Amino acid sequence: QVQLVESGGGLVQPGDSLTLSCASSGLTFRIATMGWFRQAPGKGREFAAAINWSGGSTYYADSVKGRFAISRDNAKSAVYLRMNSLTPEDTASYYCAARYGSISYSPDDYENWAQGTQVTVSS
Repeated sequence: QVQLVESGGGLVQPGDSLTLSCASSGLTFRIATMGWFRQAPGKGREFAAAINWSGGSTYYADSVKGRFAISRDNAKSAVYLRMNSLTPEDTASYYCAARYGSISYSPDDYENWAQGTQVTVSS
């Protein structure tokens, strides 16, 4: 009965920053790879960032590299996505996901998903 619950989305202006949080339960979080994906209206789910079980390795899509930072707190079973220099292209529903395996860029490889939180970047 794994649950991933996100928070932190909202409406921001271009150039603003926002931090998304994802709290987990029923998951052996300390051995899970965690990812963040996003989905804009009418488009498919897109990889944004991932972090391995220890937090020692992080991976980013080119579209967010240098602007977004993924982190995790295994003591709190939580993963975060810090988003800086947001643009309208970042507008999407953002999903936290987990898998018991190595880093993957494919949403098909993740077994557990949060409900999504909306991020809207608009002036």
